[in-house]
Amino acid sequence: MNSSINAPLTIDTIIVGAGVTGLSAGYHLTKQSKRLIILEAAARVGGAVGSITEQGWLRELGPNSLMQTPALADLLSQLDLGTETIEANPVAKKRFISKNEHPVALPGNPLALFTSPLFSLGDLWHLAREPWIKPASFEETIAQFVRRRLGQGFLDWAVDPFVSGIYAGDPDRLSVQAAIPKIYATECESGSLIRAGIARMQAAKANPAPITQPAKGKLFSFKNGLQTLTDALAAAITSSGNGEIHLQTPCSSLVSNTDGGWTIHTAQGKTYTATNLILTVPAAVAAGLLEPTDPTLAEQLNRIEYPPVASVVMGFSRVQVAHPLDGFGLLIPSKEHKQTLGVLFSSTLFADRTPPGKVMLTAFIGGRQKPEAALGTDDEILQRVLNDLSPPLGIKGPPEFLRIQSWPRAIPQYELGYLALLEKIETQAAHWQGLYLAGNWRDGIAVGDCLINGQKLAEQLAKKPS
Repeated sequence: MNSSINAPLTIDTIIVGAGVTGLSAGYHLTKQSKRLIILEAAARVGGAVGSITEQGWLRELGPNSLMQTPALADLLSQLDLGTETIEANPVAKKRFISKNEHPVALPGNPLALFTSPLFSLGDLWHLAREPWIKPASFEETIAQFVRRRLGQGFLDWAVDPFVSGIYAGDPDRLSVQAAIPKIYATECESGSLIRAGIARMQAAKANPAPITQPAKGKLFSFKNGLQTLTDALAAAITSSGNGEIHLQTPCSSLVSNTDGGWTIHTAQGKTYTATNLILTVPAAVAAGLLEPTDPTLAEQLNRIEYPPVASVVMGFSRVQVAHPLDGFGLLIPSKEHKQTLGVLFSSTLFADRTPPGKVMLTAFIGGRQKPEAALGTDDEILQRVLNDLSPPLGIKGPPEFLRIQSWPRAIPQYELGYLALLEKIETQAAHWQGLYLAGNWRDGIAVGDCLINGQKLAEQLAKKPS
């Protein structure tokens, strides 16, 4: 055996996990001339972000779009990806909710609330009283918060399906403070969601954004899918001269050194030493690596729930689907008693994702309320999805193209007591010099959140004395 295989390689920072958070942290650290190595167990970078083109069908393994912000626009400029971006179809502003197995468009403006079949007069009366409802004095679930401020109808037909669509979660379990902190903060600061919304609209009208500033909130992707972004981050890291990415290199064990650094062993028998160790893997994976060193920290990380979700990409001939697919997609509320969470109209959202004359739907099934629905054979999962979607969308016959991506641990659940749990994790992790924990299990699950959090962590490390 070559003796160099076991010779420790010393580096400033080791990042375990080449998902969005790890790539973002690595990119911004290399810009600060910090030397680093990213270890990734999979054969590609990106984590849940992945784009595959087969037979003229371009599908996403996980997330399907990004929301534009000035910070994200700046990153795209740095990576020279401006010409690769594509904006979502304007009709994607329309969102459908399934009610009694019929697709109903969510109201696009306040006046449309009065004619929408989704909400009753009682629901509208409760909404009218919202500005005078006092904040709660205790941590609430999203369901408790919405029932109190907006009423049961808005929970059932608006908020519940969006919670399922974004978190694959249960509004009776998710913490409003942890899962939707901006809305919680709005209540605390303004006392009313409606008053705060009116104030924001007035402020935007009085002080419009500069024309040169990217349109905040617009959905977009890339010509070849979201993997364009993660591939670009990886390329920037490796071309910087300061970073390396080692694929198919799972981390087998971690050792905290007496000098405060860390020794990392890989399954291939390679050993590294680093001043800083960043774990951006899912909480349960981080727990497995840290358990021999800190059982208490591992136990806390293992308390974070990750329900299974299956992504079901289906391609049909246009004539097989009766619905015009003139929107972002269809969400299915819990009150419909279905197993599918919702479906994106992928071929409507972004052009040139299918062969001519075809349409593509991306359904999601499983989640916190019905985890068993994401399990089973591809045929079983497909049949559940078609049973749920065929009535509202008028689907006839099986798909011409089918790919199912199963995520046994899909999306971390920011449930009641989550902020207290994170504080315990932070306190326990602080006992270990040079250890940093990051990922979508903290500070937001969206791709944009992970990009920002990776950047913030890199800035924190860059300020440390050498």
